[in-house]
Amino acid sequence: MSKRLMPSMTALQCFEAVARHLSFTRAAEELHLTQSAVSKQVAQLEEMLQHLLFRRIRRRLQLTPAGSLYLGEVNKILNQVEMSTRYILSYGGETEVLTVATQPTFGARWLIPHLKGFGASNPNIHLDIHNELEPFDLLQGKADVVFFFGQGTWPGAECIELFGEEVVPVCSPDILPGQPLGSALDLTRMVLLQCGSRPEAWHEWFLGQELETEHSYHGPRFDTFYMCIRAAQSGCGVALVPRYLVEDELAEGKLVIPWDHPMRSNGRHFMAYAEHAAEVPKIRTFVKWIRSQL
Repeated sequence: MSKRLMPSMTALQCFEAVARHLSFTRAAEELHLTQSAVSKQVAQLEEMLQHLLFRRIRRRLQLTPAGSLYLGEVNKILNQVEMSTRYILSYGGETEVLTVATQPTFGARWLIPHLKGFGASNPNIHLDIHNELEPFDLLQGKADVVFFFGQGTWPGAECIELFGEEVVPVCSPDILPGQPLGSALDLTRMVLLQCGSRPEAWHEWFLGQELETEHSYHGPRFDTFYMCIRAAQSGCGVALVPRYLVEDELAEGKLVIPWDHPMRSNGRHFMAYAEHAAEVPKIRTFVKWIRSQL
């Protein structure tokens, strides 16, 4: 087995401090070490890397190109160590971490508002919430609970139905023509904003009105509904989004429905967890909380 190139934390801290101050003396004062000790640590690091990290020009210390590159990587390491340490310090001895995965817009617009009070009621459960666009890795332990949109089938998982949804076209009132729209097809004269997670949405919406258009797939594409909503609000075009995501904007007049033809989505929203984890207390507590919010 080859020897791992693993510099000590002391060497990394010495290098970072010298690079920040561009002074061995000031770095030594900050770290409460002697100047020779700091110099020795940096020298050993340079020997391991086989690159000079500093050079002296007119009595002034400067980072070499290799030193600048390495500094960026070292800062990532030191920041991660500090964050991880503070992460553990923030927990009590009985605290459990519950990892929750959710799609970004659902998490921001529905899940987070419904978590109000959970922490106060369950101080020993720390929520770690992740936005996920790719398929969730539930059964591999990457998440304890996931929220997803679909048909509610997931081998090895318990899926709890939350609610269905209907989609509506929305846009800024500023981009509507002066005359009322005569047909849904009039929307194709405007920019149709596309959501990457629902590529068939506009096509199905027009078909639901027994209309066909070659423009249903045309328009800028965004990863999330949140981006579609912001684009519509900014006057970039018309977005087709679930109504529950834009209730506030509709009520405030920031968005309007130019053609009132809601369409029920084929899928529904679900909460899921691995079958073998059904009796885990932290999961059972969280599931019970979400059920109560419905």
